[in-house]
Amino acid sequence: MRVAVDANGGDFAPKSVVEGVLRSRVDNPGIKIILVGDEKAEQVFAQLGGLTPGITFKRAAQVIGMAEHPTDALRAKPQASLLICNRLVRDGEADAAFSAGNTGAMMAAATLTIGRVKGASRPALPTPIPNLKDGSTVLLDAGANSDCKPFQLLQFAAMGTVYAKILLGVDNPKVGLLNIGIESSKGNELTLETHGLFTRKLPNFAGNVEGNAVFKGEVDVVVCDGFVGNVFLKTAEGTASFLLTSFRQKVKKNLLAKLGVVLMLPALKSLRRRADPQEYGGSPLLGLRGVSIVGHGASTAAAVCNAIRLAGEFKTKQLCEKLELALKGQEKE
Repeated sequence: MRVAVDANGGDFAPKSVVEGVLRSRVDNPGIKIILVGDEKAEQVFAQLGGLTPGITFKRAAQVIGMAEHPTDALRAKPQASLLICNRLVRDGEADAAFSAGNTGAMMAAATLTIGRVKGASRPALPTPIPNLKDGSTVLLDAGANSDCKPFQLLQFAAMGTVYAKILLGVDNPKVGLLNIGIESSKGNELTLETHGLFTRKLPNFAGNVEGNAVFKGEVDVVVCDGFVGNVFLKTAEGTASFLLTSFRQKVKKNLLAKLGVVLMLPALKSLRRRADPQEYGGSPLLGLRGVSIVGHGASTAAAVCNAIRLAGEFKTKQLCEKLELALKGQEKE
């Protein structure tokens, strides 16, 4: 198993990426790494590990920044590190690619180089969110596609079902359509038309769900367009951060509260692990002919290590082949 890793992708790159790659060689010894990066990344790699067995370094002449326009950057930087990672997958030199860099550029690069499976209109980005049933709810699209058609959301539902089966081990995942109400008459033009399409075409469709259903675990997969999905995720992250910060501020002002926290520490640590996006490391772009993983911009070394493990798991469990099978007959009507 070989994973191409973008050494320059992410807010804390290249140091966090190199550290994650080195940790992966210990935690996932069966996975070999092709580390792709510029001169600075190569220097960091030499300082932290250098000639480590199972890791090779491939020099990239260019790097795409987080704020650059995806398509413009790809045209201007044909030797960018994240683009090279996806080319290695296309050419059979790597089994999967990973980058915590520019999400739009990663999606465009993977689509242009690796290509889509038959029946996939666009790749979708899933995100597992912890729920009250001690499991996770898969939300997609999480931001890869801002404007979608109903038939594309139907494809997302089919792909999300496959992803939930592999990641969560759910035999028959229930799918919900994110909406402003559970009634079939609620919503905008997109959700109204999509609800009818899901009802006709999706056997595991459980109907409309509101935002709180994601955390309640009422369904296993929640489908929406990337604009709504990304707003939902950023709002949820902001709310969690606000509550945690407020909790810490209150605890600091009260001695009894501090003593209570000591007793609650095991439960709090467990909750933190479940809510930490670094535990998954990244999300695969669903609908491609190869495995391409997108990491959070703030990925730590632990997140990079987990993403590499997931990349190997998705390849071993034939994610792409199962997605193509699920999309059979799901082309635009």
